Parts: sequence; structure tokens; C-alpha cells
Amino acid sequence: MNATRIVGLVLIVAGIAALGLGGFSFTKETHQAKIGPIELSVKEKETVSFPTWAGVAAIVVGGALLVLGGKKG
Repeated sequence: MNATRIVGLVLIVAGIAALGLGGFSFTKETHQAKIGPIELSVKEKETVSFPTWAGVAAIVVGGALLVLGGKKG
């Protein structure tokens, strides 16, 4: 299996994951302050969404790489 087909498989898996998950969220700690023995911090929840078109495009491009990646010509 050559590198083009491996990249194609990775793109297909990433596209399926993007469509299935729709996005992910994480917690970011900001605004930390220390006043003597007291520590203050604020935790913000951030959400990142994957566009549907990006997941579909990754699957299509990955499929094209799988089909056309082995051809020499």
C-alpha cells in the first residue's frame, strides 16, 4: 500500500468521524489571580463544530485518492 492510499484512508476515517461527532468541546482556564492564600480562576467551556461539508469533502477526496492512487499512467 503506497502513501497515497494511506492518506486516502485517513481522510475517509476523519470525514466519517467529523460527520459522526459533529464537533468537540473542551474547557479552557483563564483569568487566574492570586491574592495571598486565595486563588481565583475562571473556566470557560469552548465548543468547536465541524462543518458537514468538510466531512463530506474529506470522504470524497479520500475515496478519490484510494481509487486513483494505485493507477500509474
